[in-house]
Amino acid sequence: MTNASGCIPACYKDYLAAEEVAAERHAFHNGEAFAMAAGTTLHALLATEFACLLGNALVGRPCAATSAHQRIHIDADNATYPDVAVLCPPLLRPPADPNAVSNPAVLVEVLSPSTEAWDRGGKFALYATLPSLRHYVLVSQDCWRVEHYRREGDGSWRLTVHGPGDALFLDTLEARIAVDELYAKSEAFGGPSPVDRPKPPSAPARP
Repeated sequence: MTNASGCIPACYKDYLAAEEVAAERHAFHNGEAFAMAAGTTLHALLATEFACLLGNALVGRPCAATSAHQRIHIDADNATYPDVAVLCPPLLRPPADPNAVSNPAVLVEVLSPSTEAWDRGGKFALYATLPSLRHYVLVSQDCWRVEHYRREGDGSWRLTVHGPGDALFLDTLEARIAVDELYAKSEAFGGPSPVDRPKPPSAPARP
């Protein structure tokens, strides 16, 4: 996430006005706009594969998977574009931002070296303030590894880690994503093989 030089909106309304004419997407954090860093081909592949697999798992159900073009409104000072989101009707939209949604059921981020610490820390903390969110998923580019954080009934988050041969189960949606299917094409696009070892995370994840 790179600071957009000279772009410090006074309020969310100013951020939206700037976003309408901007050549690239910006996140909005604590009243400041940040340009979304360009991702790698592998990043784009994994995000698209996850969205496709999730979309297929939701066929015939009211919820749907969306891409990184969907803005998620967190509060008056924060909005962002997750790599993948699951939205379930009825959608809640902030009055000032009819193109954003504030009640996602699932949010997915593909980890990158420049954003991993933020995805695990500050962004997770912001996402956790959304009452609708039940699942937060982190997808590694270094190895076949998917981290699934599920919100429990007491508000805590339970982590399960999935690797080759495993399947991620989003129980509130009855949706299952096979890790082998998610990463099936990754090696051909410069990504990891099933035997690659994970690198240590840059920071522990916590809401």
